[in-house]
Amino acid sequence: MEKTENPKIPFSFSWRKWLNLIGPVLGLVFVFALFSIIAPESFRSGRNLETIARQTAITGTASLGMTLVIISAGIDLSVGSVIALSTVVIALLLNLGLNPLLAGLGGILAGAICGLVNGALITRLRVVPFIVTLGTLLVIRGLAKGLAREQKVDAPISWLNNLLSALKPDQRWLVLAPGVWLMIILSLMVWLLLRYTRLGRHIFAIGSNENTARLCGVPTDRVKVMVYTLAAGFAGLSGLMQFSRLTVGDPTVAAGLELDVIAAVVIGGGSLSGGEGSILGSLVGALIMTVIRSGCSQMGLPNWVQEIVTGAIIIIAVALDRFRRRRAF
Repeated sequence: MEKTENPKIPFSFSWRKWLNLIGPVLGLVFVFALFSIIAPESFRSGRNLETIARQTAITGTASLGMTLVIISAGIDLSVGSVIALSTVVIALLLNLGLNPLLAGLGGILAGAICGLVNGALITRLRVVPFIVTLGTLLVIRGLAKGLAREQKVDAPISWLNNLLSALKPDQRWLVLAPGVWLMIILSLMVWLLLRYTRLGRHIFAIGSNENTARLCGVPTDRVKVMVYTLAAGFAGLSGLMQFSRLTVGDPTVAAGLELDVIAAVVIGGGSLSGGEGSILGSLVGALIMTVIRSGCSQMGLPNWVQEIVTGAIIIIAVALDRFRRRRAF
């Protein structure tokens, strides 16, 4: 009786997962090779590669949380606003004389609170995440501008400014900026969470079929609140890295960054229908977005061309997601 099971089913499933993983990597190789040919030689320089890594840390860190949200069949449009609020909160706390570590944690906490509000509104009001986070996008951005009095907030120099700064000659042994290493460590932690913890299994279950997950005893509302809180916490951490690059609190920064983050997750194999996504894929997707922006800048293309290219990538990413879904059924 045990030999009657079809051995092809698990093989087919793992083969599809392998394709979803290798596809973004091949895309990254293709995009980098293309710009290596058509862009100036400076694009391939070690300094520019280090810059790409530092720029990716901001989008990549935010994409860790967005991966959790998209796997659970949700969406969060307030990421850019949370990043802006985090930079402002950090600058204000530093101006109050707070320890830099506590100021950084304060910015992350501010982001997590925003996520907690998002999760509570989604689960209590039974409103779709798109509408809730579209509203909080504006609310949080307005709050950031109000706290900053609609201007940039200068802050005293601290070690926070070194998280994503270019490495000094005596720091070359690090290879990458501390913020990039932090993103890598956090990526490993989130991967472990998704693969080996009950919360990770619940997130996938909700994204695959929320009603079935609820019937199986999964506390769907609680898990959703945790997912949006974690996602906004990662956005707050991304805001800390943004602050490190800007050295000021800027309530207007990261406008539209949520689109880059969502595109990175979808390019990396995440499905907007839920139930699919990977941390490695999301980081590769974030790298693809950064490489394209860097290549366009190196070629001297104006911002409007970069915006057209970014928009086209988002459309292609969503189209690929739909194509993958049709092939799955």
